[in-house]
Amino acid sequence: MSHQYCRVAREGRLTIVTLNRPEVMNALHAEAHEELAAVFDEFAADPGQWVAIVTGAGERAFSAGNDLKVTAAGGRKPWPKSGFGGLTQRFDLDKPVIAAVNGIAMGGGFEIALACDLIVAADTAVFALPEPRVGLAALAGGLHRLPREIGPKRALGMILTGRRVSAEEGKALGFVNEVVPAPELMAAARRWAGEIMEASPMSVRASKQAVYRGLAEPTLEDALKNQMRYSAVEALFKSDDFQEGPRAFAQKRKPAWKGQ
Repeated sequence: MSHQYCRVAREGRLTIVTLNRPEVMNALHAEAHEELAAVFDEFAADPGQWVAIVTGAGERAFSAGNDLKVTAAGGRKPWPKSGFGGLTQRFDLDKPVIAAVNGIAMGGGFEIALACDLIVAADTAVFALPEPRVGLAALAGGLHRLPREIGPKRALGMILTGRRVSAEEGKALGFVNEVVPAPELMAAARRWAGEIMEASPMSVRASKQAVYRGLAEPTLEDALKNQMRYSAVEALFKSDDFQEGPRAFAQKRKPAWKGQ
């Protein structure tokens, strides 16, 4: 399938999605959101795809967020149900998604990165939620994900001022997993993806779901009590992988994961 606002490549079990509007620093409009929603729908439904990487075209930007010129011209339309970039309200995706942030990640662009499970950043990357400076608010998840990840005081220090944060500061604050020289970004993101894909995809999905749903439980006791009812955890215990892992360990060989 051809795409107008993104590029999609598959490398074995890895899907790489590149936001592709470099002429506007990969800012997104309604048509781009719809296209990305369809791309991630396809990734979610494909049993042969286990991990995704999201990055931006060009060297300047991951994504500058909402295309304000389109908004100013009256072109704002509702986002798809899966949210900004097809990701920020996609709460049922148990497959891991890695953000490879290659430059500016502003507003909705930062919110896309925060909606991913890991953030690998080039040393040239810059993060911000500058919406208050243009009379808006980061309502695509930034106001809720960032405080949950780094604590309310540090998050509000970014949110209320709209200040820019470097990749290294993002790592110190805790929302960036790794910072690498810009030329090494995609190699680093692929390394993270490869390490994830060495594990059972059923275990990975169960673990991701348990973490996010557990954080939404009112207490640790509730999280422990309810985790066995989570759908991906139930699927793990019924899977071939659940038998293959211990069998491969006992036979001193590499597991042959089926993802089912």
